[in-house]
Amino acid sequence: MKKRVFALLLGSVLAAGVFAGCGNTTSETAPTDDQQQTEGEAPSQTEGETVSIKVGASPAPHAEILRQAQDALAAEGIDMEVIEFSDYVQPNTALESGELDANYFQHEPYLLSFNEEQGTHLVSIGNVHYEPMGIYGGKTTSLTDVPDGAKIAVPNDTTNEARALLLLEANGLLTINADAGIKATKLDILENPHNLDIIEMEAAQLPRSLQDVDLAVINGNYAVGAGLSVSNALAKEEKDSLGAQTYPNIIAVKEGNESRPELQKLVEVLRSDETKDFIAEKYQGAVEPIE
Repeated sequence: MKKRVFALLLGSVLAAGVFAGCGNTTSETAPTDDQQQTEGEAPSQTEGETVSIKVGASPAPHAEILRQAQDALAAEGIDMEVIEFSDYVQPNTALESGELDANYFQHEPYLLSFNEEQGTHLVSIGNVHYEPMGIYGGKTTSLTDVPDGAKIAVPNDTTNEARALLLLEANGLLTINADAGIKATKLDILENPHNLDIIEMEAAQLPRSLQDVDLAVINGNYAVGAGLSVSNALAKEEKDSLGAQTYPNIIAVKEGNESRPELQKLVEVLRSDETKDFIAEKYQGAVEPIE
């Protein structure tokens, strides 16, 4: 009898030990909050916490517009650092590498072309404004007096060159192959009655080229940065033009970061009435907010 009771007690103790061991194993292997977080995903902002973001931009108008929005973002708990770039390549490579959280300087056709050529993984999370591209006079001051063989400078990146050629076509200076569309280059010119010499150069250099060419087709941000007034352009893209519809400037992020709340809030603030009013008053038509 004593042996039977002892055996029953021993079995109960062993069984309890087994169940206790299972419970400890579950507790020790349960993933922590940090382990559950998806690799590479930015932590969510909690109420009352300030989150910091870095946004790359061209000096004008993009960096100016961003700085105008800093107070509104700060009120939402977002501390935004604006980092200026003077070209169209570095802000995208910095975004791809993770040095930036977002950038604001380009239109979507350029971004898609950049992804294709450079193997980057960047996406748009919203349109903010468009900048009318303009034809500015250098040695020639009228589109009705363009001499034969005139030198015309245009951007050398694919999407902006096509945009410049479309504007020249809209003003009767040449005809391009319609099939080329927004990827047209000077090789797609079908008719060139004035035998224009199309000179391709880096977009940032165009304002400085004016004294050396007859005409230059200049992106809005570089025109603004060089102190050129859109009202002085010999011709520009209008609100209902292909340029206005195809080339609005965007907030770009690296693929996978589209839903980060602080970046969505950035787009919201940049599309607010306050920002639209700032753009309209400061740039007087050289920059147009997206409605």
